[in-house]
Amino acid sequence: MEQILLVEDDRTIVSALTQFLSTEGFSVRSATGQTEAFAALEETDFDLVLLDVGLCDGNGFAVCSAIKQKSGTAVIFLSAAADEYSIVAGLDLGADDYIAKPFRPRELVSRIRSVLRRTGRAQSVVDLGAVRVDTERGIAMRNGVDLCLSALEYRLLLVFLNHRGITLSRAKLLEEIWDIAGDFVNDNTLTVYIKRLRDKLEDDAQNPTIIRTVRGLGYRLEL
Repeated sequence: MEQILLVEDDRTIVSALTQFLSTEGFSVRSATGQTEAFAALEETDFDLVLLDVGLCDGNGFAVCSAIKQKSGTAVIFLSAAADEYSIVAGLDLGADDYIAKPFRPRELVSRIRSVLRRTGRAQSVVDLGAVRVDTERGIAMRNGVDLCLSALEYRLLLVFLNHRGITLSRAKLLEEIWDIAGDFVNDNTLTVYIKRLRDKLEDDAQNPTIIRTVRGLGYRLEL
């Protein structure tokens, strides 16, 4: 699970973004200003920092400069200051992206993942017991043998991986895999694909330990 430090002094934005990014499978810690940010960075090796320019103490430009001098941690500015000077200044300091507020949450997630891939911070190999998923090569293996997942099975597995440890409703799963690979996906189709995925991943598909059913709520990737 990639770790993100959110440096932002607007508590409403912190609360909303933390909740949203957590549902997308990220671990999020927040800091309101420069002092808290530096303390957090000393304690944890974050994969990415989401950084506002205006902070309750110090400023985002100083934080970005310090980060880039010490490490290769990715930095994305999130700022209402969308003028050309601010954007150029941020990028010149080494920021990996600059996103103007207000922004669409799903666009933010897409750009976060793009930066993580570009900086080599995205996890490309994930182990689930005897199953190994290589997201860079786009394959899943069990005990070294390719599981030969279909496009929709693989997409469904990626959804679970991106929300590891989080209970996903059937509606959320349908939203994520809708019409992938040109196939019509309805509730019955989802049931079929979850069964197929379990048959390939689990030691005992009747008693799954990787993709568990959460009665009345949905499914959760456990490992």
